[in-house]
Amino acid sequence: MNGNTMDELLKWIISVDRRLILMEYMHKHSVANASEIAHESHRSTQNISRALKELEDMGLIECLTPTKMTWKKYVLTDKGKMVIDKMEGKYI
Repeated sequence: MNGNTMDELLKWIISVDRRLILMEYMHKHSVANASEIAHESHRSTQNISRALKELEDMGLIECLTPTKMTWKKYVLTDKGKMVIDKMEGKYI
C-alpha cells in the first residue's frame, strides 16, 4: 500500500476499529504507549500493539524507544499529522 493516496490511507485506517482508536488517541496525546491506549479504550494491549505496528509500518507513527522490549513510546510522524488533519471533524 505504499504510494497510497490520502483517501486510500483514510479508508485503510477507518476500516479497522483499532486503527481508528489509535489515531483518535494520537490526536489527543503527543506521546502514546500500548498499555495507556488499551486502558483508555478498553481494548487488549495485544490489540493496540498490533495497531501500533500497522501504523508504524505505514509511516504514520514512529517509536521513540525502539530498543525497549516493553513500554515503547510512539509519536506521530509528519505524515501521521497530515492524516490527523484530514480526519479531524470527519472521523475524529
